[in-house]
Amino acid sequence: MTISPIRTIDVRPRIPEALEPLRLLAKNLRFAWDYEAEGLFRRINPDLWHQTRRNPVEYLCRLRQEELEALVHDEAFLAHQERVWQEFERYTREKPHPGAFGERGNPFVVAYFTAECGLADCLPIYSGGLGILSGDHLKSASDLNLPIVGVSLAYQKGYFRQYLTQDGWQMETYPVNQFSIMPMDRVRDEAGRVVKVSVDLREERVRVQAWRVDIGRTRLYLLDTNLPENSERGRSVTSQLYGGDREMRIRQEIILGIGGVRMLKAVGVQPAVCHMNEGHSAFACFERIRQLRENDGLSFNEALEFIRMTNVFTTHTPVPAGIDTFDPGLMHAYFDGFARAMGISFDVLLGYGRQEPRNRQEPFSMAVLALRLSNWNNGVSRLHGEVSRKMWRQVWSGLPEVDRPITHITNGVHIPSWISRGMAENCDRYLGPRWIEDPDNEKVWERVNQIPDTELWRTHERARDRLVAFARRRLRLQLANRGQSNRDLEMASEVLNSEVLTIGFARRFAPYKRAHLILRDIARLERILTNRERPVQIVFAGKAHPQDEDGKQLIKNLIRITAKENLRRHMVFLEDYDMEIARRMVQGVDVWLNTPRRPMEACGTSGMKAAANGALQVSILDGWWDEGYHRELGWAIGGGETYEDPDFQDDLESRTLYDILEKDVVPLFYERGADGLPRRWIDMMKRSLYRLCPAFNTHRMVEEYWGRFYLPAAERGFQVRENGWAGLRSLARWRDKIMFNWSGVAIREIRMEEVEGVEVGRPYVVEVDVHLGDLEPEDVVVEVYGGRVDPSGRFLDRLVQVMSLTETLPEKDHRYRKELRFDEAGHFGLNIRIIPNHPNPESRHAMGLVVWGQPGDRDPDLPVSGG
Repeated sequence: MTISPIRTIDVRPRIPEALEPLRLLAKNLRFAWDYEAEGLFRRINPDLWHQTRRNPVEYLCRLRQEELEALVHDEAFLAHQERVWQEFERYTREKPHPGAFGERGNPFVVAYFTAECGLADCLPIYSGGLGILSGDHLKSASDLNLPIVGVSLAYQKGYFRQYLTQDGWQMETYPVNQFSIMPMDRVRDEAGRVVKVSVDLREERVRVQAWRVDIGRTRLYLLDTNLPENSERGRSVTSQLYGGDREMRIRQEIILGIGGVRMLKAVGVQPAVCHMNEGHSAFACFERIRQLRENDGLSFNEALEFIRMTNVFTTHTPVPAGIDTFDPGLMHAYFDGFARAMGISFDVLLGYGRQEPRNRQEPFSMAVLALRLSNWNNGVSRLHGEVSRKMWRQVWSGLPEVDRPITHITNGVHIPSWISRGMAENCDRYLGPRWIEDPDNEKVWERVNQIPDTELWRTHERARDRLVAFARRRLRLQLANRGQSNRDLEMASEVLNSEVLTIGFARRFAPYKRAHLILRDIARLERILTNRERPVQIVFAGKAHPQDEDGKQLIKNLIRITAKENLRRHMVFLEDYDMEIARRMVQGVDVWLNTPRRPMEACGTSGMKAAANGALQVSILDGWWDEGYHRELGWAIGGGETYEDPDFQDDLESRTLYDILEKDVVPLFYERGADGLPRRWIDMMKRSLYRLCPAFNTHRMVEEYWGRFYLPAAERGFQVRENGWAGLRSLARWRDKIMFNWSGVAIREIRMEEVEGVEVGRPYVVEVDVHLGDLEPEDVVVEVYGGRVDPSGRFLDRLVQVMSLTETLPEKDHRYRKELRFDEAGHFGLNIRIIPNHPNPESRHAMGLVVWGQPGDRDPDLPVSGG
């Protein structure tokens, strides 16, 4: 017989008054990037701190009462607590600088929606790079004191924990998160009542509560449907990150987007800007429209125009297969009634999520919805921006690639969260405190050269020592759990060598990330690793998606190779890749290896974390390394080529990788002076720190989002709200007029001077007669579109010049003229285009409307006026 409790109750520790700061510090995740605060907790009971996965709330609960009482009489501890508390109070009490809010000075809040968020080991509600980036985004927002509020889901199980069978096959477990002993608090109103909102999920009205997580000066709201008043199906919506079928996914994304907007309103947060980090939260657009119609009396088109100008969308996916899509039938089940609440038909709603709105067979895409309903769209690296503009060409089919409204803001990392304590101390000593407050300042990082070579190298060697010791402990535990022999357990204590060149490879084991590239020629790899004079070792880590059989097979093959007698001391796979393993690896390896199939790595940030610790990169020119690479900073595998034959590509690039290791990396690492230091290697470390750290960090990234997206989006929103939404209503009417009359816009005749060529700086006159129908000249922009062309006539670059209205003709025709002057010589092509003259420049191409000149529009026999 199984006996179940009829009531559960959380028993909290009795914290002595003198230790009250300790309780308050435990509730804020700033300890995750403050070594002093982390050390304060750890010093009480280091073993327990490790057992609780550095969770200060659970840690205080599990400390014995006598341990807490003893701390009251420990003067050294109390002095340490006072130092940490004083710094925490200084940090959290600072107010945002008024200059952050532009010329108007109107304070505003940005809502940041993300399906996962990796902030600390003790909050396992993330799966990988997307979640880690979200966590770093919010940490930098806190450090920069910018009012950004996060919204995500409170997963009962989070992402899976990985373990391997005896033959190396990945298995998964899903430990249950116990929120009551995690650094988060249930959101309550002033009367102490739990704040809840309701969201309709098909046949059920699901109640949603929220947990508040404090991240320095920033906060994150985690939505939770696991409430007794919900059905079992309703309670399960937030049970597991990326779990279940397509219907579970749409239910989760409705809670995230629609429930997230409603929860922000319920807790009194009125965001001026909404940032959708990937498309999972794009249903927030629909809820914002519904609320604007219901609360502010706006029409659908007015509300649509407003959310467009105040929405930001970041896409992280370089392939269509990675985008969430839903069958029209499933969408109908969940959104037929919602469409009516927005004042539109269901078919119109579906059109916003389709590349071809009238294609009834096309599924509904969350990314397309976000792209269509945001004026501020970006990829996460320069190359990924290019890939995204190609990938979503059908959304703006009439626009050339360069004009499709997707720019890029390259990702970064929150350096204080990933840098080793020793490296942080070096930075404190030689760079000064501004390296934490202003890590994107090149002037600060110039001082890296002041760090003595001996000190920098010894710091790095200690980090490698710690990695080796950690890897041995983890490997021994892994092998014991698999039931391996005592001999195998003893061997685990002998793997790796703290004086040997160490390569790190840690990422999701998806086939396109090509963990197998370095394993392609085992005999050659074996010669590199086991060289007696210049040995090498590799530490691997990473998970395969539970449904990715190919990824699991990659791990199994890797385990088989690492078990070979002559390789087992040189190759290690660490199970259950998480933030702790990531930190140990990026802090302790000498080289970070990254081998994705270009251009399928949207950005990749693990290499940035390694670079902040002095590791050098060996990587394909993909993602961020396509921007960061310079031969003085690391090594590139190939020159950025793409291939149609993947086997040929793998063979070629694996041989290039072996060449780089044999001829460049290994000799340079083992080139030692009389003092035993690898001086040239250390020079590369310093150049890498100086050049890469100020560019590839989330302080720079968040400041870029703020300056390029958040601030202008908020300004637009403030402008159109004035005088009872007069600006917005005028803009919506103008847009309606453009959309209704655009079919009447046409190019009548194009006249260009009939000359074989023109000298640089000399005038070349172009004229065009256009028909605008019921539109006025001020409604459109007529441009000469030109640029260099290749032999096939394809534009290689772009030169756009606005033409001037010179004459109004009968029958609603107008004549435009432009006197071009070419600044450089070359083979150029010219065309004419007409686009809407949207009052907001960032929105001109977002409407997707354009009329191009066609060959038949040009009449060489017509003279150019004044030509």
